[in-house]
Amino acid sequence: MNLLTYLREVRAELVHVNWPTRAEVYHLTVIVLGASLFVGLYIGGLDYTFTSLLGIFLK
Repeated sequence: MNLLTYLREVRAELVHVNWPTRAEVYHLTVIVLGASLFVGLYIGGLDYTFTSLLGIFLK
């Protein structure tokens, strides 16, 4: 199989892909960003708490 044949077949398969709508992409992006923010704040809070506790114990 040469490169040109491969690219034609890839293009033919891309026609069959069920692409998400713009609204679906927006909603899923909001969910991912919200979850990422929550996890980041949670881990940051744990880090701050443990750092503060360690600082108290080492004084």
